[in-house]
Amino acid sequence: MNGRTLALSVLASGIALAAGSSTELARAQSAELKYSSGEPNTVTALGDPDLRGTWPIQHLIGTPFQRRLPARGELSEEEYLALSTRQEYTEEEYVANAKQLDEGRNARYEQEDKSNKIGMGHWAETTDAQRINSLLVDPPNGQFPALTPRGQELAKTIASSWSTETSGRPFDSVADFDTWDRCITRGLPPSMFPFNYNNGIRIHQAPGVVVIELEMVHEARVIPVDGRPQLSPEIKQWMGESRGHWEGATLVVETTNFNGIGGMTNVGIPGSPRGDTPTTTNMKITERLTRVSPTQIDYSMTVEDPEVLTAPWTARYPMYLEPDYGFFEYACHEDNTAVRNFIVTSRYERAKLAQQAAN
Repeated sequence: MNGRTLALSVLASGIALAAGSSTELARAQSAELKYSSGEPNTVTALGDPDLRGTWPIQHLIGTPFQRRLPARGELSEEEYLALSTRQEYTEEEYVANAKQLDEGRNARYEQEDKSNKIGMGHWAETTDAQRINSLLVDPPNGQFPALTPRGQELAKTIASSWSTETSGRPFDSVADFDTWDRCITRGLPPSMFPFNYNNGIRIHQAPGVVVIELEMVHEARVIPVDGRPQLSPEIKQWMGESRGHWEGATLVVETTNFNGIGGMTNVGIPGSPRGDTPTTTNMKITERLTRVSPTQIDYSMTVEDPEVLTAPWTARYPMYLEPDYGFFEYACHEDNTAVRNFIVTSRYERAKLAQQAAN
């Protein structure tokens, strides 16, 4: 064994010992952790706080991203009871009263049927009312922070099937659609927020890693928790690059190295700002996951991107264990002709208008 090999072996042994000592300390600390009820916190065979399980967030479909009542973070008892009872309505009453929760979404779906159209009303999930009045908890008024001048400039360049028609921009190429339209990714932060379907989240744990599996777009976020360094800033990714560590029973995940192409929000998230909001390569997301009981994880996300945001923002919500929740295949591209149809139709309509103007 030469000197260089010996030095590398000693260095590797030192790292392993340090990592082992750190792991043993974390395990010892985990053994003393308790749920909010005082029960001992569940840990994995390795001694890490146990976050494993299926934690779908379809219960949040009716909770808007931004607060409808800016002054308060929770509904009053009367408001909560009024919304909770909507599951007991007849179908006709449900459609009429759903405007309280989702601004007439179901009424619009019913109108689609009358117009001989089939929209998401035929397969969107419904949910019970939640006491929280918005996912956004900071800024304190529950409203998305204003964009900087640079953010406003970038927002004008974002196009999607959700907003291009209303903005008056045509569909002329795949670049006129966002990454979700094109089945690439929902990106972050949107992937951790509810939609009308495919709300499954499943957490796996293995030595040195936590994996957050997402039903929508069938993505898996692989999060090292073994102390390895961050990737070079030169490496950019759609979902960024995550590194995690434990603070007591809480998994803290910091994600950077974004490619700056995806949106920070999109209109598909109920109650979000109209249209996609921009991101840059400097965006940083900090998430915290704490299992507060055998059946609940408290989740929060703080987003910083000072180039486009005048202030950071934080969202928070509970996740509930549902072992029987089944993931459906997200076959986004199979028989998907929507992008082509949008472009062909848009070109036809513009050509027709031009011909009429010429005549």
